[in-house]
Amino acid sequence: MQLTGIHHLTAVSADASGNHAFYTKTLGMRLVKKTVNQDDVSAYHLFYADALASPGSDITFFDWSVGRERRGTHSITRTALRVAGDGTLEWWKKRFEAEGVRHADIVERDTRLVLDFEDFEGQRLSLVDDGGAGAAHPWNRSPVPAEYQIRGLGPITMSVPDLKPTDLVVRRVLNMEQVREYRTPDTADSRTVVYQMGQGGAAAELHVAVQPDLEPAGQGAGAVHHVAFRIPDADYEAWADRLNQVRLPSSGPVDRFYFRSLYFREPNGVLFEIATDGPGFATDEAMDALGEKLSLPPFLEGRRKQIEANLKPL
Repeated sequence: MQLTGIHHLTAVSADASGNHAFYTKTLGMRLVKKTVNQDDVSAYHLFYADALASPGSDITFFDWSVGRERRGTHSITRTALRVAGDGTLEWWKKRFEAEGVRHADIVERDTRLVLDFEDFEGQRLSLVDDGGAGAAHPWNRSPVPAEYQIRGLGPITMSVPDLKPTDLVVRRVLNMEQVREYRTPDTADSRTVVYQMGQGGAAAELHVAVQPDLEPAGQGAGAVHHVAFRIPDADYEAWADRLNQVRLPSSGPVDRFYFRSLYFREPNGVLFEIATDGPGFATDEAMDALGEKLSLPPFLEGRRKQIEANLKPL
C-alpha cells in the first residue's frame, strides 16, 4: 500500500471573512466547499483549491475565535503551494509587494525555487516552482492569470525535537521513503529530512525539520491543525486494518461525506490524516457552483437553520 501524496492541509483562522478574501482574491484560489467543522458546527470549514477541487489542491481552514499561535516545535510549520513557469515567482513577488503581503526573497531550497510569505494572520506559506509536473486546472474566474495560478499543495514542513520516533512511523507504518536532507533555513545546525510518497515530487513530500532547541508550539490563528495524505478509495479498509495491526491509536474509520478519513498523532504529537480521493466535492453540488452556498453532509442537514443562524456571512 502506498500513500500517493498530500491530500489536503487544514489550518486555523480567527477571521473567516478576511481569510476568504485573502485566499480567493489575493491568492486567486477557488472556494470549492463552504461547510462547517463536523465536530464543531459553530465553526466554518472553508476549502480552497483548483478549478476542479482536485485531491491534493486543498488548503482548508477552521474558523475559531482564538488568539494567535505560539510558534515552536511539535507542529507543522510551513505549507508550500505549487506554481510553475518562467517568471512566475517574480510575478507573485510583485503582486505581494503591491498587496502588502509579508514575503521574503526568492531563493533556492532543496533544489527548487521558493518564495516564502505569510497571510494576514501569520500563516506560514511558500510558493514553490514544481517544474510543471502533473496536470494543472486553472480557474477561469480567478483574479490571477491562468499561467500563474496555484496548482496545488507542495511539500509540507513540520518540526520535531527528536526525529527517531517520527521516522519510525513515517517509514515503517506509512511506507514513506527517506530520500535526502538539507540545512533548515535560518538555522546554523538544524537539518530537514525529506520523505517522499509514491512517485514523489513536490506534491508528495513531507519535510521534517529536527529542532530540539525550540519550545513546543501552541495552537491558535495562523497554526496548522493537521495534514492529510492521499490514498485510493479502494485502499481505505486496508489502511484502517494496518493502523490497528501496528496498535497505533487512531480515530478509526470516519466518513466525512466528501472523503473518508483516518486520524492519528505521530509520536511527536502532529496530527496526521489518511484520506480517500473520493467521492469528492461535486457529490452534493454541481462542479460549476462549488462553494456558492453552505453545504452540509446529510447527517447535519436537519440542523441547517440552527447552524446557519450561528454563522457570520462571509
